[in-house]
Amino acid sequence: MKHKLRMTAGFLSLGLVLVACTTDASNETPEAAETTQGAGGETDAGTAEGGTPEGEFFVRADYETELAQRDMTPEGDPATPWLQMIEPIEMVDTSEFATEGGDATLCFSNASVSNPWRVTGFTTMQQQVKVLQEEGVIGEFRVADAADDDNKQISDIQSFISDGDCDAIVISPSTTATLTPAVEAACESGAPVIVFDRGVNTDCAVTYIHPIGGYAYGATGAEFLVDNLEPGSKVLALRILPGVDVLEHRWGAANDIFANSELEVVGVEFTEGDAAKIKDIVTQYLQRGDVDGIWMDAGDGAVAAVEAFEDMGVDYPVFVGEDELSFMRKWQDTGMTAVGMSYSNFQWRTPVLAAEMIWNGEEVPAEWVLPQAPITGDDLGDYLERNADMPSLHYAKFGGEDLPGFPEAWQGR
Repeated sequence: MKHKLRMTAGFLSLGLVLVACTTDASNETPEAAETTQGAGGETDAGTAEGGTPEGEFFVRADYETELAQRDMTPEGDPATPWLQMIEPIEMVDTSEFATEGGDATLCFSNASVSNPWRVTGFTTMQQQVKVLQEEGVIGEFRVADAADDDNKQISDIQSFISDGDCDAIVISPSTTATLTPAVEAACESGAPVIVFDRGVNTDCAVTYIHPIGGYAYGATGAEFLVDNLEPGSKVLALRILPGVDVLEHRWGAANDIFANSELEVVGVEFTEGDAAKIKDIVTQYLQRGDVDGIWMDAGDGAVAAVEAFEDMGVDYPVFVGEDELSFMRKWQDTGMTAVGMSYSNFQWRTPVLAAEMIWNGEEVPAEWVLPQAPITGDDLGDYLERNADMPSLHYAKFGGEDLPGFPEAWQGR
């Protein structure tokens, strides 16, 4: 039985670029952004009366679907959320891919490990692979890291196809449209293709795996502020980048909630995930007046935003952050009212287990929607206790506590 982890040189560069992490879809930036720069550096909040208008980045039918999925009970065991399924409408017969004897070669084309969320997830994937290697299901695990370069990822996928010995190809696309032809070529190779995290414009893959999505993320955070702030309270929205579809979905959903509430959005600022810039922006707003709530489209730099309130000597805001431990620890230390949004980092286990199911000829959903629940004040202590020895940039909902490598693998040891 083979037990090799072969990785391209790109994986060795683990630069923690804190930009547009925890995104589930394309990171390409269209020419036209939906927001405009306002006076004093802030962007126009743009909370149109009646809600977010239909447009390139906001499809109300999709928005309503995701909001409805939040309340659906997933099929499967809650103890293994990475195997749960929300409303699996179409199940795919995989009998044509059934194999005998195990020792299969699993090939993985990864967009990158360029931010902490992806580093955490890839570690979880590796540990799941090791379990299946010990069981004789997987032999060789081939990993090609594209380092956020579309052309390299296209070349990586072409190499997998040319080699012709991948028993399954897992793809986390760097961008949506540009990677679509490469994914289609992989499908035509005859190997089962599994797409996860970020989508492409084709349904040729055996299964597409992802948490509920950006609309659900953005709306849930905005609803938390509406529920925990008094009417007339002022909210500052901190966004990473314009034109990134999943981030636009998050803001479009939040904007829709705010527009139909009695809260005032005093600014929408792009931060590039830079902690110093975030702290400066928040400080400038506090110098102008009160800020009662902070909404973020991703958790990078959340601690810097909190520190701006401390430095100004004003009350903590109601805060929408993420399940990154640095923020969660600050949340506990301050006792502020907050929520930790999650883009279900445990999803990195699912493609590996889906490959095993496909090799067994088991049905899998054509679109595999995973649960996506935030961390609340009620379960904050539990998640912090479980992750007490994990580094600050670790994501609490990584789903790897039961894997043999826990906790050392996620600690870089």
